[in-house]
Amino acid sequence: MDKTIKILYTKYGEAFRYLVVGGLTTLINIVIFFSLTHIAIPWFWANVVAWFLSVLFAFIANKKVVFGSTDMAPSVVFKEGMSFFALRGASLLADTAILFVGLTLMHGSPIIVKIVDQVVVIGLNYVFSKHIFS
Repeated sequence: MDKTIKILYTKYGEAFRYLVVGGLTTLINIVIFFSLTHIAIPWFWANVVAWFLSVLFAFIANKKVVFGSTDMAPSVVFKEGMSFFALRGASLLADTAILFVGLTLMHGSPIIVKIVDQVVVIGLNYVFSKHIFS
């Protein structure tokens, strides 16, 4: 069994690590979003702050844990960071559109809308991240 686990981890380890980091990133995003909306910050601004802080966490975790990027030269980290935030900016647009439709137009349950939103965003972000660190 130990050998089977090693084979599976070798084959799917990156995806597994991405799912763990993505789950933590999603948790950070949701907790910050609902904490801010709970203190009467409008959903749009709460989402922007939650996005920024969760993307900052995701950048560090994806660089180190998921994709094993070891080059810490300032120029490399800056380039990767700019690319990461720019591509995640594209997912912020999808994020905001889903929240707008779900919360404003459909008057959906905030927690359900935010969870659906995050599932879509995780998929987009995986595709974007592969192009930065690989």
